[in-house]
Amino acid sequence: MWNKVLSCGIVISMILSICTGCGKQIDNSEDVGQAADSASGSAVEANTENSVSGINWPTTLTNSVHNSAAPDWIEYNQLIFNIKNTTDYKEREAMMHRAEDILMSTGAVVPLYYYNDPYLQKASIDGIYSSLFGTKYFMYAKGCTDNILRVSLSSDPTYLDPALNSSVDGACLVANTFAGLYTYNADGECIPALADEANPYEVSEDGLNYTFHLKKDLKWSDGSPLTASDFVYSWNRAVTPSVNADYAYMFSNFAGYDDGKVKAKAVDDTTLTFTLTSPCAYILDLMAFPIFFPVHQPSVEAADPDGVNPGAWAEHVGFVASGAFTLQSWEPGNRMVYVKNPYFYDAENVSVDELVFVLTSDEEVIFSQYKNGEIDFADSVPTDEIAGFIASSDPEFHIDPNLGTYYFAFNVNSHLFDGKTSMQASAMRRAIGLLVDRSYIVEKIGQTGQTIATSFIPEGMLDGNGGVFKANDDSYSFPDSSSTGYYPAEKTDATIQEAKALLEEAGYTFDSEGKLSQDTPIAFEFLTNDSQSHVLVAEAIKRDLAEIGIEMTIVKQEWNTFLQNRKDGNYDVAREGWLADFNDPVNMLEMFITDSGNNDPQFGREPYVEEE
Repeated sequence: MWNKVLSCGIVISMILSICTGCGKQIDNSEDVGQAADSASGSAVEANTENSVSGINWPTTLTNSVHNSAAPDWIEYNQLIFNIKNTTDYKEREAMMHRAEDILMSTGAVVPLYYYNDPYLQKASIDGIYSSLFGTKYFMYAKGCTDNILRVSLSSDPTYLDPALNSSVDGACLVANTFAGLYTYNADGECIPALADEANPYEVSEDGLNYTFHLKKDLKWSDGSPLTASDFVYSWNRAVTPSVNADYAYMFSNFAGYDDGKVKAKAVDDTTLTFTLTSPCAYILDLMAFPIFFPVHQPSVEAADPDGVNPGAWAEHVGFVASGAFTLQSWEPGNRMVYVKNPYFYDAENVSVDELVFVLTSDEEVIFSQYKNGEIDFADSVPTDEIAGFIASSDPEFHIDPNLGTYYFAFNVNSHLFDGKTSMQASAMRRAIGLLVDRSYIVEKIGQTGQTIATSFIPEGMLDGNGGVFKANDDSYSFPDSSSTGYYPAEKTDATIQEAKALLEEAGYTFDSEGKLSQDTPIAFEFLTNDSQSHVLVAEAIKRDLAEIGIEMTIVKQEWNTFLQNRKDGNYDVAREGWLADFNDPVNMLEMFITDSGNNDPQFGREPYVEEE
């Protein structure tokens, strides 16, 4: 598989001079980093257009704290708004550092390592590739028996609707079934998809007004015309509150009309125009992201006339799509079979006639199927097998780079923090993060050369100002400058003592053996899906915390149940992972605004109440 580090954001940042459109415990009150003083209160130069009104920004928020232990989230929400609207790129970088400072000061997001992507691929297969962001493209694979490619990614997807999916595995299904204006090629470059190759778009000098040109004679998989009007419909649907799309916030710097609709227009069948509220350096990356893909309006409306199940139209075989494949059959818990779409704009170059997804999240089962020749590509590898593959330099074992972070998160509204102040709750969470042996997780469980994470923003991510974000420089220094982050890279006696001191600040006491006293216990549940590698990480964390008497119970759930409980805030602590959607820190940061569908820590939200 080919996987390069170039993204559209990089390309656009290289031409900013040509086109303005291209784009110790920490307390919130402290001057964290040299950039903090001016970042949060800076003025924003932006278009006076209304943003899409379905996106709730800080101008409409009141105090977002719902209990005494939860952090106030007003400043963070405002920072993200300012970041997305300023045209001062130096100040934008400073604000992003300030936002990460605030996020990490809560202790609610605990980074463990930066992702890479281990997988198995039969030696006879070639032409599969992925983006730096984890999306895999199978349509150009060669060497498949009878042109049938058999793949294992995970268990049954929650959604196949590109506006509703929010998982990496689901994004792979979407990328092979739908198409947007842009896509990624095998070199990681953003290239026109449904957009015309010779003349894809124009942008105004101020970087706010875009005109995209579609290829002529585009068709849906049922043979009906695919036009610019389909984009207008689909974008307005994506920001409709009743659709409840997790990624609706990605339209936040699109101009909107008073009725809440996106300021987009189909000039004719092949011409789409839209307006932004501020220049966007990663606009082409957005056009390659699923929530910006068109969906088939007649299918959506026929399947859900009452608007109660927006994803219903894509829950059964035969739904109308625009990508390389269409879904022919689906046996839940067993397999999904996709077949080549003859109406796909690049059908003549699609070399796979049938794409079979074997549905399971059991890594041992996946590995057995791979060894037995039942599948050609396995997207996960059992921990116990990794060392052997590396030692033998097996040509079928691959490790590709990713841009993302594996971490665990606390629900800031959990009863675990009842009776605590916000500062005490942050101290508790920070202490637990210090007790985790990241080296063990990387070396004994990950085993594929992952880098220990000391910050949430991953290493290698650009800063939008001509440099790399995770670096100490004259304008900013990380709180832990030696690790270029917020946590020491290694667990030591000193970090354990620091953790204990933080817990004492939060009101906990210790016995003569250095463990939590019976008078001040800490006990909580750690939520994870039931995949082997994730359970092993949870078990390692449990052992680390037990060293000082913290009791952690591991709760293992089936994938879709796990996702829903985590999203709802029905947990104390949960395993998390985020692969960037584009190469800019704002993508890692904006997911935590209060109204984001990906705000799993529940920042600024009302506590979860279980239905009776």
